[in-house]
Amino acid sequence: MYTPDFHYHKAGSVAEAIEMLGHHEDSRLLAGGHSLLPLMRLRLARPATLIDIGGLDELRGIRVHDGHIHIGALTTHGEIARSHDVQHANPLVAEVAGGIGDPQVRNRGTIGGNLAHADPASDWGTIITVMEGSVEVQGPSGSRSIDIADFFQGAFSTAVADDEIVTGIRVPTLVRQGHGHGHDHGHDHGHDHGHGAESISGEVGEYAKMSHPASFYPVIGGAVVINAEGGRCVSARVAVGGLVPTPRRAPSVEAALAGQELTAGNLEAAANQLASDLGDEIIGDIFASADYRRAIAPVEVKHAMLHAIGLAHH
Repeated sequence: MYTPDFHYHKAGSVAEAIEMLGHHEDSRLLAGGHSLLPLMRLRLARPATLIDIGGLDELRGIRVHDGHIHIGALTTHGEIARSHDVQHANPLVAEVAGGIGDPQVRNRGTIGGNLAHADPASDWGTIITVMEGSVEVQGPSGSRSIDIADFFQGAFSTAVADDEIVTGIRVPTLVRQGHGHGHDHGHDHGHDHGHGAESISGEVGEYAKMSHPASFYPVIGGAVVINAEGGRCVSARVAVGGLVPTPRRAPSVEAALAGQELTAGNLEAAANQLASDLGDEIIGDIFASADYRRAIAPVEVKHAMLHAIGLAHH
């Protein structure tokens, strides 16, 4: 299906793109195009003008400095996955990037476009939330940073103003690069085995998701960052996505983990507290019902925790 008619302009700089946004009503930015163009073909989005920022090198690149990773908005998922700097500073981020969609999506889709699109099922939304990162934007009044907790306003809605552009993302590094990595478990979660929690000193992170087997659409995702010492959880951050309109932290699960020995039983008990944090906004769609998502979400969180500390492997 073809897209509706639209006007097309190619920006030569961020400043020019911001100026174009101010001059053209009902305009949208075009970066990788993997989120916007399918919506236009389905007539779910009909912008009058597209402003192409895909050629702006100033919005690309990865830099690690002072305990943070700065990722330019036009950096692709594939570039993040392949970055040795990201792999060393925060392996969770690199592994998640490598599991997004298929190779075509990873090589064209951008992290800035993904976050600006604000799809409830976005892997990045959940990961940046659990990492307590921030999104950098620029508009006519200058640049500002939006904490990820304030960024998502609802499904497909963000705090970015109509005349602003997402320019970059800041994500903290992990204090300790542990053995936690991201995995796509699909429908087969395997079995829990192995030990290794007592060897962790510092932060380890993990992301577990259930994806649609044909489209790789992330139906449910759970992300954890555990700060451990001597086999005991000092503190934890837990976030879920895909089943609620915006990525959501799970304070009940985090509180249940704090101070506990990192045993399979304690992790499962903590994950089962997730129902207290979900509320009544569970999404139901063609991929999974709301009841199914509510039932499976604690399973994904539990497996993320088990993999993060080495009690389960694939």
